[in-house]
Amino acid sequence: MATVAELLRQGRKKELWQRCCGFLDLSLEEFMDIQRRLLLEQLEKLRNCELGRRIMRGAEPRTVEEFREQVPLTTYDDYAPFLLEKREDVLPEKPVAWQRTAGTSDAYHYKWAPVTKSFLEEMTPALFGMYLLSICRGREDFDLPEKLRLLYLLAPPPYMTGTLGRKVAEDLDFFVKFIPPLEEAEQMPFEERVRKGFEQALEEGIDAIFGLASVLVAVGEKLSQNANPSSFVTILSSALSRPRLFLRLAKATVKSRLARRSLLPKDIWTIKGLMMGGTDAAVYKAKIQKMWGRPPLDVYGCTEGFFIAMQAWDYEGMTFLPHFNFLEFIPEDEHFKSKADPSYQPQTLLLDELEPGKNYEVVFTNFLGGPFIRYRIGDMIKITSLTNEKLGIDIPQMVFHTRVDGIIELVGLHSARLTEKIIWQAVENSGLKYVGWTARKEVKAGNPVLNLYLELEENVHSNEEVAIIIHEQLKRLNREYADLEKFLGRKPLEVTIIPRGAFEEYISKQRAYGADLAHLKPPHMNPPDNVIDALISSSLRSPFATPR
Repeated sequence: MATVAELLRQGRKKELWQRCCGFLDLSLEEFMDIQRRLLLEQLEKLRNCELGRRIMRGAEPRTVEEFREQVPLTTYDDYAPFLLEKREDVLPEKPVAWQRTAGTSDAYHYKWAPVTKSFLEEMTPALFGMYLLSICRGREDFDLPEKLRLLYLLAPPPYMTGTLGRKVAEDLDFFVKFIPPLEEAEQMPFEERVRKGFEQALEEGIDAIFGLASVLVAVGEKLSQNANPSSFVTILSSALSRPRLFLRLAKATVKSRLARRSLLPKDIWTIKGLMMGGTDAAVYKAKIQKMWGRPPLDVYGCTEGFFIAMQAWDYEGMTFLPHFNFLEFIPEDEHFKSKADPSYQPQTLLLDELEPGKNYEVVFTNFLGGPFIRYRIGDMIKITSLTNEKLGIDIPQMVFHTRVDGIIELVGLHSARLTEKIIWQAVENSGLKYVGWTARKEVKAGNPVLNLYLELEENVHSNEEVAIIIHEQLKRLNREYADLEKFLGRKPLEVTIIPRGAFEEYISKQRAYGADLAHLKPPHMNPPDNVIDALISSSLRSPFATPR
């Protein structure tokens, strides 16, 4: 099979699309056939390695049905003794790299995951497929630049995005130009990397961007707000001595003034492809489009499983990819049964058994020599439809719903179940200018309440005033929450406005303690007492305030 690089060099656009985006043309039956075939290949590797035998507890399944009956569901705790020590001798395939992500236990503050050569070989087609879907006008209808100028807004290795960046640079160096250059970007702190990237982009332009949704928003806000001397206003003022920069910025300034608003990235650059990831993607989608001038393509994946699903050119639900992981799904009611009783093994469904409008916890088994087996990553997704009729896609469509540890149940198992996404959207919709927030269930005077800890840019409202504003947004977004107010006869929300600068101080102290990148910010949902104490007092009790 020809590589992406070969197809690009030879200008074989139709074959390039098929290599990178062909999964969109699969029937559901073809999708499931690929899943079953690759799982059987993976089982052979698992039976012949120590990790596979340990995790499968001696079972030797020969069919998909035996695999699901005999092999238990797992979490990272099952792999930690091997992967934290990077035990390559126990793995189904020798890795060529290791990458890490946030930990979920006090026993480890980050999780290491191996990357096999087979996984890496499939990365470039998936990455380029994501890019094609972000720029195309329809199936096989796209134009390519001679050189793709890609703004580097990634976390460098050993994080997943950095691994992806290196793979792109290795395979497509003749086509992709990172701004700033990859070897420089990986050595820079984030703020300097972004500043340098935009300084270079003002001279050369940008074709595409990939980043976390929150990063795209933060960068856009810094540019438009001119918040402080270290922001991009410094770069803009330096343009006076450089004619090309001055011309670009002069045109951008005219655009913004005619629109009677602050300068936005879309005034400066015409971005051809905008790609984003992160659990906050849905919350920020409209804001990102307003800032950058085009809709962002949403991608769902994780360090342990790489790519799981991505949007097509209608920017609606995401379509699953068949060749990275064997996919299983725990229905929401089964998930909560297992949450109430940890000894209970919830039932799973396959992709061709799902129902539209329902929520499912994601379970996957790596293909391509990966180590994770029936792995519960901790995400819940929602199936929006069984097909995308408008685009002729025969695969179920999904959106990210919530982290399963990011759910607050105010009363009982099914009453007023609030997700991070709902609370975040309520804060965004409130119109309040805020720095950060975190929320948890607390008991006040014997009554359960949702306590939202919020840092505002300006403390011009009281706790109660802010609570009323956000309470109304929550009622609009969540019918069960609105019903709960009627049932209780009181507002279930309290707001605690925390000192200005609290989030910045928290992050600074976490960084000083050497905290992992993923643990610099407080968790949005269910923070422990020491995190709340740190924010309220602006003084950390202990380092690495990692939520369980």
